[in-house]
Amino acid sequence: MNRLRRLPMDVWFEPLIILVIGVGYLIWYRSTTFTPTEKASLAWSNLQTTILAHVKLTVVATVIVVVVAIPLGIALTRPALKRFEPLAVNIANIGQAAPAVGLLVLFTFWLGTGFRTAIVGLVVYAVLPILQNTIVGLRQVDQRTIEASRGIGFSAARTLVQVELPLAVPVILNGVRTALVILVGTATLSTFIGATSLGTLITTGVTLFLPKLLVSGAILVGLLALLIDWLGRLVELAATPRGIS
Repeated sequence: MNRLRRLPMDVWFEPLIILVIGVGYLIWYRSTTFTPTEKASLAWSNLQTTILAHVKLTVVATVIVVVVAIPLGIALTRPALKRFEPLAVNIANIGQAAPAVGLLVLFTFWLGTGFRTAIVGLVVYAVLPILQNTIVGLRQVDQRTIEASRGIGFSAARTLVQVELPLAVPVILNGVRTALVILVGTATLSTFIGATSLGTLITTGVTLFLPKLLVSGAILVGLLALLIDWLGRLVELAATPRGIS
């Protein structure tokens, strides 16, 4: 009981929300009459493929963004490249500010339709939160702590790895969580350029005027976003050094 009280509220409250929404949806699903098209789209064999495709889009895009944005953020906090920080952040901000659908369509003219184009569009759209949080997280490390580390003989690289990054982890991982949630929602739009996702349920519901299918797609996307956000919170909590909140 004491351990539960020490946990942040969102760690145990968010799964309760997921459970309530999930159970509510299942009750509604079992008590509702669907058309043949809705039944076919929501059959587990089709739904499983659609969910896995959506998760694959999200995970692949997230991995690429993390591999690009975190090292870039670290590099931009070093004295030699510090002057390029505003330029890099502004370029990343362009991707975030552009309408997601428009961004995907523009990349379609260049790369064609399909999974690869969707990934490129999602990566460009989600770079900013991780890049910005990496920079902010490293910038907020107390300069006196860095000087003390150098004073006991740590090299710049060792100070970065053993002092700066551990202290910046909570802020960096919060940026990763934000990017994950953005990607889960934005990945639904990939259906417009030929990549399978849960957005297929939503667009089919809109196109064929099947509100139950539309509602199902929206709820499933919402549940997936909440679940991924909660899992990201657990990783953030586990990776945060003790004594840092």
